[in-house]
Amino acid sequence: MRLRTFEALGFREFRLLWFGQLGSAMTLWMDQTTRGWLMYDLTGSMLQLGLITTVQVLPLLLLSPVAGSLTDRYGRKTQLIAAQVLNIPPALGLGLLVLTGRVEPWHVYATGFIAAVVQVFQQPARQALIPESVDPRRLTNAIGLASIAFNLSRIVGPAVAGGLIAVVGAGGSYVVQALIYAISAVLTAMLRLPNRAPPSSTERVQQPSFFASIVEGWRYIASHATIRTALIVSTLAQMFGMSFTTLLPVFARDVLYVGPAGQGFLLTAQGLGALCSAFLVASLGESAPKGKLMIAGVTMYGILEVLFGMSNWYPVSVGLMVLLGVCHVSANALVQTIVQGHAAPDMRGRVMGAWQQNQVVLVVGGLLAGGVASVLGAPMTVVIMGAVASLGAVLIFLTIPHVRGIR
Repeated sequence: MRLRTFEALGFREFRLLWFGQLGSAMTLWMDQTTRGWLMYDLTGSMLQLGLITTVQVLPLLLLSPVAGSLTDRYGRKTQLIAAQVLNIPPALGLGLLVLTGRVEPWHVYATGFIAAVVQVFQQPARQALIPESVDPRRLTNAIGLASIAFNLSRIVGPAVAGGLIAVVGAGGSYVVQALIYAISAVLTAMLRLPNRAPPSSTERVQQPSFFASIVEGWRYIASHATIRTALIVSTLAQMFGMSFTTLLPVFARDVLYVGPAGQGFLLTAQGLGALCSAFLVASLGESAPKGKLMIAGVTMYGILEVLFGMSNWYPVSVGLMVLLGVCHVSANALVQTIVQGHAAPDMRGRVMGAWQQNQVVLVVGGLLAGGVASVLGAPMTVVIMGAVASLGAVLIFLTIPHVRGIR
């Protein structure tokens, strides 16, 4: 605990949040692996395999502002516990359907949609509680450690799911996921944090309507130079940088000739790089020039993406994926640190709800990459998208001077 990287774990409330997040992230990656396998096993259709992702993105697009507003208006701890508990029935139900041989494709769609809805309401509540679980000087460290939990589960979760599928089938994997959700809910219930959002710094005679509070959140983001700039950078990175992984199957089969196993190792390499980077972010002090580091991370990500698009040698591509993972977390975790650190306590849920919608941008970027690749080919598409990401980051640095002073 004396190591600076793990300082935030010295706070009891953050430890409970961290282990709860580790469990939730594990189930997220386990679900992605198991659901895809189950759908393909049932239907043999790549189209339905893609539709599963689309179904799970819709709640992010439509409900993130609602989830953020609920987080600020009502009990954050209650919302987080409820989301974790509500994840248990669909996971357990799907597991039992598989184990009894009664599962059908519509069951996979329905439970996937419910899980996605619940996930939308879980994340803003959890993220809004992090700054309340540590002192302000440890916020960057806490968010870095949260990133470690996410990326550690990103490496371990699919492997655990794969092992469970091999031994007890997809049904057994979902039963284990339900158990992990239950444990995470118990850990959250043990928190000694205020359930309600902190009061607004501006006294109001009457609380605005629910819809008005959603609009108020977007106005707050638009008027706050630091948060607005950080979200612009994150959107750029998601759209033109991180979405290139959609084309990895094409590189694995037609460019690098390494097949699905090689593709899996590319993703593992990226995860290992992201995990290393998360440790570096956790070690940063609060006075670090986060704005400059954020821009540098996105710029370097784009350059590495260009090099990846030009590479025809698998070992080089693996090395580039490690470095891409490093830059991915450097930009992503730093953006989250900036956004949470500068948001007013009573606005934090709505701000994190907006930040959560970047996952939709990632999907849109993946669709864009697929469309362009069908015309220009995957390598040229990745080169172009990487160049746009780097040039966009440089343009932001030159045209928005405020980003240079963000800490």
